[in-house]
Amino acid sequence: MDVFKQMSFKELMKVLGLGTVAFVLGVEWLNWLTRRLRDSRGPLKEVLFFPSPQVCVEHLFTSHRSFPCACPLPHGIQTSFSRLLEHLLSARTSLEMCIFSFSNMEMSRAILLLHKRGVVVRVVTDRDYMTITGSQIGALRKAGISVRHEMSSAVHMHHKFALVDGRKLISGSLNWTLTAVQSNKENVIITEEPELVRPFQQEFLKLWEASDPANHKLQSKNGQIKK
Repeated sequence: MDVFKQMSFKELMKVLGLGTVAFVLGVEWLNWLTRRLRDSRGPLKEVLFFPSPQVCVEHLFTSHRSFPCACPLPHGIQTSFSRLLEHLLSARTSLEMCIFSFSNMEMSRAILLLHKRGVVVRVVTDRDYMTITGSQIGALRKAGISVRHEMSSAVHMHHKFALVDGRKLISGSLNWTLTAVQSNKENVIITEEPELVRPFQQEFLKLWEASDPANHKLQSKNGQIKK
């Protein structure tokens, strides 16, 4: 304290200013070091296995909570499902999904939250499974999210993958259903490896265009084709 008393106000401000600069530079250096360490490991590669135990995921949807969640589920535990939600919610600009069966309420909540944040969401799904009991496709459409479905009744759109910001791929055997998450033996791979992401981008764009109703002729009830 004696040292600070002997300093003039100008000198004190100079010391504080230098300290602030040093702190900012230190933070920048740590960020740079973190990026370098990640780069040295290569692109993101993560594998998730299911079924996943039931835990509270409320913290993923509400960043500012004035009181702890009172639900009876375990809290503060990371699971395969919570990691999957974290990857989905990491989207900042776009989310493109090819999903066969989609009835999981928490995953639907994540997609709707992204849409509310301004993330551009596009969905390609199966024409039969989009209307089954419990499907969340209707909720997405109601919110204004762009959804297209497989036009042919002879084949199923059986993909289960998503592209986050055009650079992160989420893909595996997992259907986006409660049963698959909690009861089935399933797998999901998350990667930012460009050589793996790129083909899925191309597949999504191909299916998106192929599922555009404007590119298809409508068939009347009597079986005749009309424009």
